[in-house]
Amino acid sequence: MKKTRHLQILILIVTVTAVQLITQATDTGYFLTQLTMSAYYSLVIIGLSLVMGYAGQISIGHAGFFAIGGYISALLTTHNLLPYKDTSFITLLSKTGLLVSRQDLYGTDLLTVQPWAACILAILTTIIIAYVIGGPVLKLKGHYLAMATLGFGIIIFRIVLGTSVFGEADGLSDVPAFALLPGIEVSGKMPVRILNYYIAWTMVVIGMLLLSNLVNSRIGRALRSIHSSEDAANAMGVNISKYKLRTFVLSAVFASVAGIMLTHYNGGIGPSEASVMKSVRYVAIVAIGGMANLWGALIMGVLLNFLSLRGYFGSMDDAVFGTILIIIMLFAPNGLLRLEILSRLKRSKQKTETEQA
Repeated sequence: MKKTRHLQILILIVTVTAVQLITQATDTGYFLTQLTMSAYYSLVIIGLSLVMGYAGQISIGHAGFFAIGGYISALLTTHNLLPYKDTSFITLLSKTGLLVSRQDLYGTDLLTVQPWAACILAILTTIIIAYVIGGPVLKLKGHYLAMATLGFGIIIFRIVLGTSVFGEADGLSDVPAFALLPGIEVSGKMPVRILNYYIAWTMVVIGMLLLSNLVNSRIGRALRSIHSSEDAANAMGVNISKYKLRTFVLSAVFASVAGIMLTHYNGGIGPSEASVMKSVRYVAIVAIGGMANLWGALIMGVLLNFLSLRGYFGSMDDAVFGTILIIIMLFAPNGLLRLEILSRLKRSKQKTETEQA
């Protein structure tokens, strides 16, 4: 099993590299922009797949966590603290290296929070909010849980849409590049397009490796037992509340990190990233990829987001994802790429080959 997981990761790495080389050979490097963005959206999807497919909890508010990460990082790295530079608190932050001086697009001097510090604060804020929300909300089940997470998503959407500090309908722009290491930065600039493609997919590889090991560990078995029957899991000594809450928080962190990175890559973020339809889109992709199939969720996440970003769905974009969700719930509630179907097809093929022999 461990060798299989490592082989799957290796295939992913080879595929990512091959795609980049093909785009370079065919002079279609512009595809890398949408593939990079699809990679970040896929981080949200695989995190949500863990919650829905393994812990058995539905969340229609993950766009909210994406927005929390993106907006907090954007706000901290764009809000000018120069007027407060003489205050003791700002002076202390400057001495500790948490602030950085730069210029905006119009040449105005700015004093803002350093991107690494903003990233850490955004993730910590996400963890706190996820714990506060998840504690009471995860006690609910079924459509009650769905409505509660939907309500959370709507609250975040209305906050970013109606608050001037978050730019209201215009969102936040002029977000600086995120320097991960010297010479390596998250940015949408043309000269670093290939580098950013590999940065995004490196994060996806790390995320898949982490979640693959998690779902195949003792914790993963506990989550599957909760999904199958909470009463039986409780009788076996599984701490249901702890596992559900920690899984929810982990998936929120995945969404927040994706929001942070995509915001710095795009140089801005708007309220549409926190909309209900974004959350519905994530749920639809997890559903079609397979509720308990991380690889299926990743494949469909990349494919559908890439098609959407390239504009293949046109003005019917939201309608397409809504239709996909309805069809999947009606005819394949466990997903098209769920592991049971693949295993059944494999057994059927082996049976046919045996009969022919």
